[in-house]
Amino acid sequence: MQRCFVPAFVTAISWEGFHFVGHEIRITEAMDCYGAIVWPSALVLCYFLETNVKQYNMVDKNVIEIGAGTGLVSIVASLLGAHVTATDLPELLGNLQYNISRNTKMKCKHLPQVKELSWGVALDKNFPKASSNFDYILAADVVYAHPFLEELLITFDHLCKETTVILWVMKFRLEKENKFVDRFKELFNLEEISSFPSLNIKLYKAMKKNWRSA
Repeated sequence: MQRCFVPAFVTAISWEGFHFVGHEIRITEAMDCYGAIVWPSALVLCYFLETNVKQYNMVDKNVIEIGAGTGLVSIVASLLGAHVTATDLPELLGNLQYNISRNTKMKCKHLPQVKELSWGVALDKNFPKASSNFDYILAADVVYAHPFLEELLITFDHLCKETTVILWVMKFRLEKENKFVDRFKELFNLEEISSFPSLNIKLYKAMKKNWRSA
């Protein structure tokens, strides 16, 4: 989970190096945008995926990451053999695509896709339920002080089938995080898998509640 910052001497672009799944992953960040920085929650999720491959086997699984940011989590899932769709806001897609392409080309079983996803917007059109069959939803640090928490919950609900597993890492900063967890529990069965108290970070597994058996 160590990072190595490498300044660019030839170009104006700098990158950070990470080591997961036997690969050096070079990530370019945009320091002027919260969504294009590698946050600790992403490192926690990458490490979890790498070290729990027997229990959470990514090979040939359909995986979507929401709020993919720099793409690090999606890259690791791709290197582990998943069919990955990395999503984020339109203004982040250029850097996201660049990072994913440079780190997965000729290295992955399945070429990952990059797709726009604004939470709660045009979900039926862009991610129709009939064809959106995701085995896993990955999310790292998507809950923070922004005004779209209800839209995020709607997006989780839309993308989930009854068998979909959500792996979600969250850093607790404000009371909003606790309130979102309470709202989330209304729709999903939530299990805390791991906790990192010094970082105020928790790793959750969630699945959609089966209302027919409730």
